[in-house]
Amino acid sequence: MTALILSPILAVIGARNVKAAGIEYEGTSSIDRAALFIGRVTMMMIAVMTIVMLYEVFMRYIVEKPTEWANEMTLWFASFVFLTSGFYAMQQRSHIRIFLLYDAVPRWLQKVFDTISTLLIVMFAFFLVYGSFKQVFVNKLYKWELYGSAFNPPIPATLQPMVLIVITLVAIQAVLNLIADWNKEPVIHTDEPDEEEIEMLRKAVGQD
Repeated sequence: MTALILSPILAVIGARNVKAAGIEYEGTSSIDRAALFIGRVTMMMIAVMTIVMLYEVFMRYIVEKPTEWANEMTLWFASFVFLTSGFYAMQQRSHIRIFLLYDAVPRWLQKVFDTISTLLIVMFAFFLVYGSFKQVFVNKLYKWELYGSAFNPPIPATLQPMVLIVITLVAIQAVLNLIADWNKEPVIHTDEPDEEEIEMLRKAVGQD
């Protein structure tokens, strides 16, 4: 519960201080910066999750004293990684897209496609939150529903609200992406290496 209360405060502090890497899209809004910070936290969670898994392997097969918490802790972390990485992927425009039809149409029709896809994301987020809000925040979070195992972490009480929070952030980010990319020149996607991206990667690793 303390972590849930502190999360918005830490997100604000982190978003104010996070710096985009050379290969990242920084953006200009506070939501963009929050996505960057959440991306950093997600990367650290993967490292922590890996350490927990290695610890469990050591305890189970070397010491022969398996833990009661490592498996569920890994499941808990992996669920948060899955959710938060989706928000980061939307901000970075790195989600899977199929460009076969998109690249073949003029820019004005590409904008129509972008608008329709954004509206679909917003509609999905709205109905998901509208239909699940009471069940999630009253029955799960308020009642602090536990997992029901020996370790008994509050996985339902934390993950289900996180689903609604993240899908809301994804919808907001999709709208911001639409606005930010509205007047950009069309990008033709090919199988050829992107020289600009290669140059950014070189700078990120310290090569000229």
